[in-house]
Amino acid sequence: MSGNLLLDAESLYLELLKGVRSMLTPETRLVGITSGGAWLAARLQKDLGLAGAAGSISSAMHRDDFSKRGLADGGATKLPFEVNGAHIIVLDDVLYTGRTIRAVLNELFDYGRPASVQLAVLVDRGGRELPVQADFAAARVALPASQSLALAKAESGAFNFSVKG
Repeated sequence: MSGNLLLDAESLYLELLKGVRSMLTPETRLVGITSGGAWLAARLQKDLGLAGAAGSISSAMHRDDFSKRGLADGGATKLPFEVNGAHIIVLDDVLYTGRTIRAVLNELFDYGRPASVQLAVLVDRGGRELPVQADFAAARVALPASQSLALAKAESGAFNFSVKG
């Protein structure tokens, strides 16, 4: 089965916007995980009226399945701010096993030692393999392990979900 999941990604984005707004401090920096999380971070940066650019971070180099996947996620880490002492909100589209978050934290600490790191996600689908929890999730859904959920972005910038499997 492949197609669109009956989740309104734009409505969930508005919930994420509210949640991230409540987490902000003057020192907060946004960092999105390539690619869906980076799309979210860039749009949030603009919609929240934050100066500068959001960061993007790749999990590729620290994944525990790197030997199988290689550099498959197609993005490089770009952190346009000093990581040392920063309050960082990491953004992702879908939280599942926690393995991507573990890899991203390792990548982040390669750049310095942040004062704090929080996690905000559009969808938490459960199925954790590591003790990772989002500080904010716009929605929680249950999907069979055989299915994958991904955020897609139209040319207009609008978000939607696709489910495969």
